[in-house]
Amino acid sequence: MQTRRFATLAALIGLTACTATASNAPVPDPSYDEAKPAAHGTETAVLAGGCFWGMQSVFEHVRGVRQVWAGYSGGGAGTAHYDDVSDGTTGHAESVKIAFDPAVLSYGQLLKIYFAVAHDPTTLNRQGPDAGTQYRSEIFYANAEQKKIAESYITQLDAAKVFDNSIVTLVQPLTRFYPAEDYHQDYARKHPDNMYIVVNDAPKVAYLKQAFPGMYQDEQMVVDVKL
Repeated sequence: MQTRRFATLAALIGLTACTATASNAPVPDPSYDEAKPAAHGTETAVLAGGCFWGMQSVFEHVRGVRQVWAGYSGGGAGTAHYDDVSDGTTGHAESVKIAFDPAVLSYGQLLKIYFAVAHDPTTLNRQGPDAGTQYRSEIFYANAEQKKIAESYITQLDAAKVFDNSIVTLVQPLTRFYPAEDYHQDYARKHPDNMYIVVNDAPKVAYLKQAFPGMYQDEQMVVDVKL
């Protein structure tokens, strides 16, 4: 696993996180979003945008998020394993499943963090030092409302020319999410001194705290949410 993630240490030195600081304008709130429910509850979202270590780390620090799992989406059960997915031929993308409280955090606001902080939505099949279809930008929607919010938001961001280049994020139906191996779960939290985490992922969490203080939480709320 380490040799796949680190082709050469030199390739990582000096790289910075992909955030909205490289865009033409601040990432706006979605003009179309789900209605805020009166009662607390749990919804789920599945998103892909590069290495799932960083994606999990970012969303665990978003207020209203209850739990985040690293895993695989887009391919079949037989190839939902790190060694297979790393070959880039399985149809899977490294992804995260996010359980969140819609009374605190809407799906559209979750996507705002996805586009503004978690990854660069304009690079095709690449994030930072990681290249291949398994690192693609993709929203796996669970229902028609999530699809409408995602597609509307992408259209809004492109029309406003928020990013220097067009968004390449795919919007596809979720068939199934497969949890990744145990050693991938909470990798950034367990290995904060790992050079990949220091260079690529920790800056994203720092940017989240600096740019969106009202949406940041120091510690992920620990709740028993089933996959």
